[in-house]
Amino acid sequence: MLTTFLLIFLPLLLTTVSVMFMDNFFEKAGYAKADAKKPFFNLLTFYKIIHRKPGWMLLFFFPYVNIILMIWMFTEFLKCFDRRDIPAQLMGIFFGVVYLPVLNATSQPKYIGLEGMKQKSSAREWVDALIFAVVAATIIRTFIVEAYTIPTSSMEKTLLVGDFLFVSKFHYGPRVPNTPLSFPFAHHTLPVVNTKSYLEWLKFPYYRMPGLQEIKRNDIVVFNWPQEDFRPVDKRENYIKRCVGVPGDTIQVKAGDLYIGNNKAFEPNNFEYQYLVQTDGTPLNPSMLNDMHVTEGGRLAQHNGLYLLTLTPENVEKIKSLPIVKQVQRKISPVGEIEPQRFHYPADTDRFPWNVDNYGPVVVPAKGATVQLNKDNIVFYERIISLYENNKLEVTGDKILINGAEATSYTFKMNYYWMMGDNRHNSEDSRFWGFVPEDHVVGKAWIIWLSLDSFGNFFEKIRWNRIFSVIHNIG
Repeated sequence: MLTTFLLIFLPLLLTTVSVMFMDNFFEKAGYAKADAKKPFFNLLTFYKIIHRKPGWMLLFFFPYVNIILMIWMFTEFLKCFDRRDIPAQLMGIFFGVVYLPVLNATSQPKYIGLEGMKQKSSAREWVDALIFAVVAATIIRTFIVEAYTIPTSSMEKTLLVGDFLFVSKFHYGPRVPNTPLSFPFAHHTLPVVNTKSYLEWLKFPYYRMPGLQEIKRNDIVVFNWPQEDFRPVDKRENYIKRCVGVPGDTIQVKAGDLYIGNNKAFEPNNFEYQYLVQTDGTPLNPSMLNDMHVTEGGRLAQHNGLYLLTLTPENVEKIKSLPIVKQVQRKISPVGEIEPQRFHYPADTDRFPWNVDNYGPVVVPAKGATVQLNKDNIVFYERIISLYENNKLEVTGDKILINGAEATSYTFKMNYYWMMGDNRHNSEDSRFWGFVPEDHVVGKAWIIWLSLDSFGNFFEKIRWNRIFSVIHNIG
């Protein structure tokens, strides 16, 4: 209910209240001052002043469109009162709700109306419209919501390749961009010319505006990949994973199962693991696997009738029920088998003989918490201390130096998170590259607004059952 209010009724309410304090503008346009004081009805008169039909009000009931509409209304209103200069228009775009009532009380408005607005050439009108569209869209994608697509299967079957998402910036609070001088709608690279889309002449420190909630365990989060040290934080690649560990949690994977402290972690109904499937030698029907949406794995060429498949619990039961199937066994890396790609490698493997199925324990750092440092655990915190929190870290023998002084402990400046994919055996996540700092968090995966199946035929290309699905309700 709160989200619905914020998306639909808050822009309408803000606009209505703001217009109530524009009575001098109304009078100069030939209307009674009292018309400005009538909630919601004042918008009908507002539209007459800017020479638009009242039907435009219907756009207020479309999320995100209503925000653009509100900004557009204020800038058009300013033009009708000969406030067409760039500073006034920018004030209308960013602070219109307050700026217009202030002008109403402190200036002598002059109404020029439609005829006055027509003094501009059509080329100037097009330029103004283009600038407005770019600025409004940039504001929305930076501070409110942004569209993303799912390119890999690391979150299947919770999120599918071909899902198009709205990612909310306001749930956790929008970040102020680190690199504000950036080409609109390009993340870090300009297409065609293949050059950087941003300038680093101006850099802002990390700041996050207040949000509706903190990051909660099991939220699906979009974040900047921490490993891209060569780019500013806000221009690093976007990843999407499930936040399985929040600050202060102790993370451990035992025999493939994730534990938070001593408790087994939440798993969605459509969670995926790899399974070895042994048949009597008869091949599994590819059409059947396709109908079950088994998209990863296949027959192991060196073994007759042996398959390695990525399956949900439901599909495991279906496979087990086939008469040709002799055994279905979950594939789990044995204890002590070392995977060089994992986080903290190449530390002493005798102390950390870990793999994706047997990992940890690892404590997720919390802002203000202090950890005792030694040569055994510094490997877990060296990126945090040196890169994420901007210190000079040196390790010489048994000594640890931070900014030139010997240190036996460290107090964290930020919160950190542990991210993992729901497709546990096909996910490059925190098990491989460690903690995600809070300044890397982009937003909360919120709504699937479109889903396309690249393998579907013409009539089955769109996954209709996923359109406008709220992501936390899936699985």
